[in-house]
Amino acid sequence: MKLEEILIPKVQEVVKQLYSVDITPAQVQFQKTRAEFEGDITLVVFPFVKAARKAPAQVAQEVGETLTNSPSPIANRLISSFNAVQGFLNLSIAQSYWVEQLQSIADTENYGQLTRGEGEKPLMMVEYSSPNTNKPLHLGHVRNNLLGYSIAKIQEANGWNVVKTNIVNDRGIHICKSMLAWQKFGNGETPENSGKKGDHLIGDYYVRFDKEYKAQIKELMAQGMDEETAKKEAPLIKEAQAMLVKWEQNDPEVRALWQKMNEWVYAGFDETYKQMGVGFDKIYYESDTYLVGKGEVERGLAKGDFYRREDGSVWADLAQNGLDEKLLLRADGTSVYMTQDIGTAKLRFEDYPIDKMVYVVGNEQEYHFKVLSILLDRLGFPFGKELVHFSYGMVELPNGKMKSREGTVVDADDLMAQMIADAKEISKDKVNTLPDITEAEANEIARVVGLGALKYFILKVDPRKNMLFNPEESIDFNGNTGPFIQYTYARIQSVLRKANTPIDCRLSISESVTLSDKELSLIQRLVDYPVAVRQAGDEFSPAVIANYAYALACDFNSFYHDHSILNEADADKRALRLVLAQIVAKVIKSAMALLGIEVPNRM
Repeated sequence: MKLEEILIPKVQEVVKQLYSVDITPAQVQFQKTRAEFEGDITLVVFPFVKAARKAPAQVAQEVGETLTNSPSPIANRLISSFNAVQGFLNLSIAQSYWVEQLQSIADTENYGQLTRGEGEKPLMMVEYSSPNTNKPLHLGHVRNNLLGYSIAKIQEANGWNVVKTNIVNDRGIHICKSMLAWQKFGNGETPENSGKKGDHLIGDYYVRFDKEYKAQIKELMAQGMDEETAKKEAPLIKEAQAMLVKWEQNDPEVRALWQKMNEWVYAGFDETYKQMGVGFDKIYYESDTYLVGKGEVERGLAKGDFYRREDGSVWADLAQNGLDEKLLLRADGTSVYMTQDIGTAKLRFEDYPIDKMVYVVGNEQEYHFKVLSILLDRLGFPFGKELVHFSYGMVELPNGKMKSREGTVVDADDLMAQMIADAKEISKDKVNTLPDITEAEANEIARVVGLGALKYFILKVDPRKNMLFNPEESIDFNGNTGPFIQYTYARIQSVLRKANTPIDCRLSISESVTLSDKELSLIQRLVDYPVAVRQAGDEFSPAVIANYAYALACDFNSFYHDHSILNEADADKRALRLVLAQIVAKVIKSAMALLGIEVPNRM
């Protein structure tokens, strides 16, 4: 039972005894004792000061004295001492309680996870990645995928049945740009004859289109045309728009080219996702969902929810919602992103009994998802108002923002490869000290550490904030980094191997051993793990887990610096410390798994 759950009824009982007043559990407020005061947990007495008609300091003192002098065996065994500071009662909790908690953690198979009865689990769908098939994944996609995957794992730990989903933007004008450029300038180039990953190959032609398109605009402007007109009249953009119309009309030649090039891209994406360590339970494709969306827009048009302009385009008037008008179908009948998202939402709720739908999409799309929610509600879908846009900040680079059309992005594959190479170089001296290390194991350690550094650096930041990615800082073995936490785990595994003895948690945790302050702090940090998991779930914030894992690693290293484990002469102390180390490793591994990060047994 949690400490607060034990103490709340005792405080209610004492307040009733002292002041003849009934207080609710919500009025009994606890918080962690501040570092400058002695104690483990602090009772805030202000909520019942008025009923007591006494000064806050006096109420705190009286409640503390009555709690510790209570005939209740629970109170006597639990509270070892107290001190009152104004309206705050700082309680020191007996060592026996913490030993019991350590034993409970050791006995719990999936410690930190919220368990529900089978069939009671609500279903949450988490959408992330959402790539375009005209370019490879880049650093921005890396943050998106890592956040989405970690959020899914955290929500699973909070008792949700989670469906991880992806919507692939495989149609539209941007796709046609890559197709047209390959058709004009490709000379039959393929992933096989070029040695390029399919997504990289197609991305090169998206950049090529932009280069040739800009040259045409410049040429038209030199002939006296203004820039806006030149952008519309450039032959390449007109050809791309015509190709899009043909695609939507199921032109066999355009469709065959589209299918071939998309297959190249999907094969490339699969390699990237595998290296990144993320995956999906269900993948939707815009080419399958946009027609459903068009059907819903036409239904809304017939109902009078939307209106058609003279040029044939269809719009939603959102003035009653305090927003602008929104384009839903272009004049030529082709759809836009909003059309596709309406269709995808409808299909998803038909496919799954979704209780909560979460879109992991950057904060530049906040307006889009606000409008989507309104439009779905207007179309009569009950889930419209319940959509959650998990809005996260952008990844920024020292030299500015990324631009796909100009080919100035940080490619996800290149980034991961470089992180692994850097990890191998930096950890070379450490790894070479390991006995019987093989090249294969050294390479695997470099992969785990390099990707762990990348993932942790991105996930430790409040997801709602923009962040500056610094590869060198991320792979440091000191400070708030993934490698530091991974090294702590590997250090514990080394201690446990050297102990060379089976660790029986039930027999090793002895209440006769007096715990030091560092040992108590470490146990208290372990007790906080489920609290961190709940908070991370409530806030959709992997950063809560990342920073908890760092704090736990710091606590262990501080304990390890001051206390011997293997050379401890007292057999009971040695046994307890081995159990403590084992449980710390267990929780570190669990926390890092919620971030999608592996931990190596040796480093």
